Amino acid sequence: MPTNLAIDDKLITTAQKLGKYRTKKEAVTAALQYFIAQKQRMELLRLFGTIDFDESYDYKRARVR
Repeated sequence: MPTNLAIDDKLITTAQKLGKYRTKKEAVTAALQYFIAQKQRMELLRLFGTIDFDESYDYKRARVR
């Protein structure tokens, strides 16, 4: 989907150089992928300690079918 964005030229140029991206699109796509992955990791950290762990669960036995 075509989208027009007003992105600071200095930011996009710096991102392209640091990431060795040939195009602005590659730089923006990589930045969005990184942002999404980071937010997902933060969500997992937020859940840390809130999920009960069953010490009697045998994951090796569960693999056998």
